[in-house]
This record gives sequence, C-alpha cells and structure tokens, in this order.
Amino acid sequence: MAQADIGLIGLGVMGSNLALNIAEKDHAIAVYNRTTSKTGIFFESAGELRERVLPCNSLEELVAAIRPPRPIILMVSAGPAVDEEIARLRKLLSENDIIIDAGNANFHDTVRRFHELEGSGLTFIGMGVSGGEEGARHGPSIMVGGTKQSYERVEGVLNDIAAKYEGEPCCAWLGTDGAGHFVKTIHNGIEYADMQMIAEIYGIFRDGLGMEAKEIAPVFAGWNRGRLNSYLIEITAEVLAADDPKTGQPMVDMILDSAGQKGTGRWSVIEAQQMGVPATAIEAAVAFRGLSAMKAEREAAEKAYGKLALEKRGTVSHDDLELALFAGKIGAYAQGFAVMTAASREFNWSLPMGTIAKIWRAGCIIRSQFLGRITDAFERADDLDNLFMAPSFVEMMKEAHPALRRIVAWAAAAGLPAPALSSALAYFDGYRQGRGTANLIQGQRDFFGAHGFERIDQAGESHGPWGSHG
Repeated sequence: MAQADIGLIGLGVMGSNLALNIAEKDHAIAVYNRTTSKTGIFFESAGELRERVLPCNSLEELVAAIRPPRPIILMVSAGPAVDEEIARLRKLLSENDIIIDAGNANFHDTVRRFHELEGSGLTFIGMGVSGGEEGARHGPSIMVGGTKQSYERVEGVLNDIAAKYEGEPCCAWLGTDGAGHFVKTIHNGIEYADMQMIAEIYGIFRDGLGMEAKEIAPVFAGWNRGRLNSYLIEITAEVLAADDPKTGQPMVDMILDSAGQKGTGRWSVIEAQQMGVPATAIEAAVAFRGLSAMKAEREAAEKAYGKLALEKRGTVSHDDLELALFAGKIGAYAQGFAVMTAASREFNWSLPMGTIAKIWRAGCIIRSQFLGRITDAFERADDLDNLFMAPSFVEMMKEAHPALRRIVAWAAAAGLPAPALSSALAYFDGYRQGRGTANLIQGQRDFFGAHGFERIDQAGESHGPWGSHG
C-alpha cells in the first residue's frame, strides 16, 4: 500500500468511526492507539476497508506511514492527554506537519497549543466535530480553526468525510487558532438549550396535561414535519415511542431523571459571561442539568413541600406548545450567534456566521431546516448583531412570542418548571424594551458606591443628590 494520506491517534468509539469514515471515502489512513491491542482489534473489524487502513504499533511507525506533510488527528481525551501526545509527536514530526485536535477541547487550550507550536515548523488545527458516533462514521459537521494553509492541506479529506447538505460539505475553515473549537462550544451550548426546551414541553405534556409517552410521541413526530423539523425533534419522537424490552414499559419512563454533561455547555456560559453577552436560555439549560443531578435533594424537597396538586389547571393547545418551542428556539439561537459575534470581535476571528449556519444544516446534533433561515438572514446582512433584528425573524417572533408567553405563564401557574423557555422569553422582552429599568440600578450603585451614571440630557459622568451614604 502507498503511504497514508492522514493519520489518527486514539481508537475509541469516535476515533474508530472517524477512521472508518476516512477509509470509506478512499483515503488511506494510518492508525495508532496507546493500547496496541485495540489497534489490532480495530483493523480486524474494519472488513473491506482494511485495504486502506495501516495499523501501527508505535508513533514512529505511524509517522513513517504518512505522506508528508503529515496531518495527524488526535482523538484522545481533552486536557493533559492532548498535551502529552503533542509532546511525543514534536520529537518525530518534520517541517509543515500538522497536528489536529478533533476532541471537545476548551478553545483557550487550543489557542495556547496553536501559539506554542508557532515557529516550531509544525502547525496546529483545532477541529470541532459534531454529530456523535453516527456523525463520525457517516458524516459529521466539521468546524476548523488554524492557519488557512494548514486547512488547505487537509481540506480534501475533511470535505469528503463531512456530512453533505444538498451536495455541499458541512465543513469550513472559520478562522485562526481556537475559532473552530469556540464555535463547537457554542454549538453545544445551543444544543443544551434546545434539548432543555424540548424536555420542558415534554414535561407540560406529561405532568400538566397527563399524557403518556406513547401519546406524546406522535405529536413530536408531527411537529418534525413542520417548522420544528430537526434531528432533536425527530429523535425525541423515537425516544418517546420506544418500549423497554425488559419491562415492556415506555423506555423513557424507565430512565433516571438525572442528566449528564461533559463541560462544553458550561464553557459556553462562562465565555458569554466573560464577554458580557446575555445567553440566558443556555445558562438555564446548564443550570437545570446541574439541578437534575441533585436527585436525592429534589426527592426530599418534594416530601417537604408536597407533590404538585393534580386538580384541573385548564388546558393548553398543541399549536401553542409548538409555537412556544419555536419561539424559544429562536431565542436560544439568537443568543448563541450573539455570543459568537462578540467573540469574533474579541479574538479577531471574523467568524463567517452564514457559513457556520450552513455547516450546521447536516451532520451535527442541532441540524434543522431552521438553520437555512439563519443562513439566509446572515447572507442578507453579514453585519447582523442579533437574529432578532433580521426582518424574517422579526416576523416569525411576532407570530410566535404570544404563544411562548401563554405557555410560560401557564407552566408557572401550574408549578411546572420551564427555565429555558421562560429565560428565552425574558431575554426577548428585555431586548425589545427601548427603556429598561437599569436606570434604577445605576442610581443604587451611585448611592452606595458613588459609581456615577450618565444622564439622558447631557454627556459625561454625573452623580445623584443623595450625598454620601452606604
């Protein structure tokens, strides 16, 4: 076999699937895993694709098997393991070779690694990969950060393995150093919000309207044929329809209500806070993942306060629930893209917002027809600060926000938590309010700390007439 086009280190589930995807697209790939037995098992299980897989038992063998300049993908755990592999590779690689971190890295680490390798002759790519195991195997959404030259070296392979939307690869170079991993972080933050809002609507169906999982499933399936068409709505219908093979009960009813998280959602909130950009729906979703883990405390609190009363609370329409979820979704995406817009300025990335929406249309977890509307909005106005201000989104929110208002109010009156939906509504109401209430806050700050404020009728700092207090 000729030398490989690319190498990959780390044959866990994601790494193995990505390697098979690369081989299936007619690219020879050299693979290595620290536990060498795993390399052999992977090779034997590759079937017909083995002819394009070069199993290697050492890093030296891996490097020798790849055609220079050598691109090598790291699919190892985020954090110290990445730095360890980079340190080992630096001793073996040559001028213009490329190290590609395709894990869920903190973008600050990616920026550091990128600059640490500057001047060494090696280049570094931080590559966000979304789509889970299925995406890695059959076509993920790929978000690349690094030098344009290093991207061009691997662009052909990445375009081949990426998901396709109407024939267009869901892969793009988004900017230098940490741009790709930052965009992936915000993708995951939006994903958190989207999933939380879906769960809140499910909770209204289950606990507010007394519907069983099998009754709720077709509602989501129907929504998936309309404005909410998306991967998450599609799988929600399937999850709700599935039976537990062990008990025969709805599978969802047998799942412990304690959600896990791997950190990217928290990172998105932290970065939004650092830049002073409101991302309230994402924050609520992250917070409620944490609250879901407090199972024992929640059960104790339920005993202390009593279960929700089951008396009739009136009803809400399925149409209102659909529109409310759609309005909340717009709010979450508006926040996510606003965070990316701020980061683009903060880190001098010039993030292409329309392109980001395009490469999320297939392959990734938040893929949906809705992203086509976002693409169109940014193509019409690439300096758009917030999706709420795009003319098409103004019209959509005018139609949808009354339903969101009714659902949030109904849920609050019923005692059903809807943190992400209510946070999205409050964000929308705050965003569209020309005169808010922060004038009082500024007065309070000046009263107790002499922080000063701006008057509405003159420029410069002013102070109130309350003298020295506090």
